[in-house]
Amino acid sequence: MPAKPISLMGAHEIRVRLGGVSRQRAYQITTRADFPKPVADLAQGKIWLTEDVETWMKAHRPAADDGDEM
Repeated sequence: MPAKPISLMGAHEIRVRLGGVSRQRAYQITTRADFPKPVADLAQGKIWLTEDVETWMKAHRPAADDGDEM
């Protein structure tokens, strides 16, 4: 059985997914205690598993999940 590909998101992708929020707002959201922990902290920034971010968004940002502005 082939391995499932890993899908990752950086801060920019999270900003876009949240409806184009500012960098400052994305930082505020990604540093919340209930936001998923990044899987790596690279020189260019932190990265998260897309599945973790999407699950969090379904629970905490239903409007953004529909592609609407927050």
